[in-house]
Amino acid sequence: MADLFATGRIVDFILVFMVIEAVGSILLNRRLQLGVAPAAVIFNLGSGAALLMALRAALRQAPWPVIAAWLLVALAGHVGEVSVRWAAKS
Repeated sequence: MADLFATGRIVDFILVFMVIEAVGSILLNRRLQLGVAPAAVIFNLGSGAALLMALRAALRQAPWPVIAAWLLVALAGHVGEVSVRWAAKS
């Protein structure tokens, strides 16, 4: 188990579950008509995935610009989600 964390492979497993969560959330939203925009779900999970990739890069002792780039991707995903949700309120 320690090897999963030391190599960052734990992030790969979490990302697989996030893809399953994305598909399940979008299908459930469509079936139950919950009113959540699929784009908001994708942006939200994309932002989380980018944060996980930053964690993975840090665990693998990647150079700081790689970690910073993933954090910027996470920020872009967050901004995308907020803008989709604000547009839906208008």
